[in-house]
Amino acid sequence: MEEFEIKFLEVDVPALEKKLVEIGAEKVGEFDYLRKIFYFNENHVGSEDGWIRVRTDGKETTLTYKKSIKEKLEDGTVKNTGMNEIEVIVDDYEKTCELINAMGLILNKTEKNKRIRYSKGDVVFDIDFWPFIPTYLEIESSSYEKTKIAAIEIGFDPNLGIIGSAGSVYKKYGFNINDYSAITFEGMIKK
Repeated sequence: MEEFEIKFLEVDVPALEKKLVEIGAEKVGEFDYLRKIFYFNENHVGSEDGWIRVRTDGKETTLTYKKSIKEKLEDGTVKNTGMNEIEVIVDDYEKTCELINAMGLILNKTEKNKRIRYSKGDVVFDIDFWPFIPTYLEIESSSYEKTKIAAIEIGFDPNLGIIGSAGSVYKKYGFNINDYSAITFEGMIKK
């Protein structure tokens, strides 16, 4: 499935939640996530090969294949335009990580973050709290057009957002997440 998301940095959480309620978005919940990211080989330097994520909030665990959708522009540069994602629910976080490791994939990093999720129709609004960077909003839907309309509805200019992973946000604040084996609220551990 393709997902189209735009991230907006340094949001005012109380004001944003108020606006989401005003437009009819419903609060889905608050989540504390633990995830492990696996790469297919040790030479993996970006998302060219995609990656595997195992994530749990303590209640539900998912196994996900993710790969950035990239578009080559006329000037030769490459732009992220979305994400291919295949996700299934699994019943055991640790066993799933063991299975992925036994298949030869390489653990790249462990991450923790917190999230407040709202939804309206097929648009998801995630207020993401990551270690050592300001809180941001990710708006996601099944088309870029729907994502842009949702951004405008709550007062954001889609042209000022970031299209990319959490790593793209970290990069804005001077961090290369590939330099770390752990990104948690307890600390960031360099490889």
